[in-house]
Amino acid sequence: MTFISKTAALLARAGAGAGLAAVLALPLPALAGAIDQLHAFVNGTQAASGSFSQVTRGSGSQAGQAAPVQAGTFSFQRPGRFRWAVAKPYEQLIVSDGKQLFQYDPDLSQVTVREVGEAIGASPAQILFGSGSLEQSFDVAEQPDRDGLQWLRATPKTPEAGFSRVDIAFKDGLPARLELLDAFGQTTAITFNGVARNPQLPADSFRFTAPAGVDVVRMGGASPAARP
Repeated sequence: MTFISKTAALLARAGAGAGLAAVLALPLPALAGAIDQLHAFVNGTQAASGSFSQVTRGSGSQAGQAAPVQAGTFSFQRPGRFRWAVAKPYEQLIVSDGKQLFQYDPDLSQVTVREVGEAIGASPAQILFGSGSLEQSFDVAEQPDRDGLQWLRATPKTPEAGFSRVDIAFKDGLPARLELLDAFGQTTAITFNGVARNPQLPADSFRFTAPAGVDVVRMGGASPAARP
């Protein structure tokens, strides 16, 4: 499972906490901490859309060397629906209908299908776009402000997460950047732009039908019967 696939799972499991009204009633200055902003974003955002850019830098002898910048758009809608579309330097589309995650690589003429639960696990998607108890899977701590942003660090409690830590930055109550250090020492940085909270999204945004002639690879418990 690639990092982009996990991050693409801008997945939000339904249900705001009982304290939602109180959280949303707080003025923005009271939510200056990144952790408070994260909780407010998770509880108060039923849907969102925006654009992103992503770059990965190597480690060891490849330290400082960057892979080509990826750029595209994303959207999500609770419960569990999301769309992550890479436009350049190559096309890739990742869609979840809430039950299954479809990763379509046009260059390979291949679609990979996974159950959403298997695809997400303890991932950056769970941190930023989930609505469960963050502390069950991660140790979370505030970090010093940097670049005019408020930062938090989440460290997975299980080594199976596939990454060492992820730093998430907020500004004015919205996610602005995400920086992940993986188990191989590579750093992936994602910048979010133009994030819109609770927009009206087309109903077919989170449906996927494989184009004719492509190979469909089903992983784990993905069921043909559940395919849209």
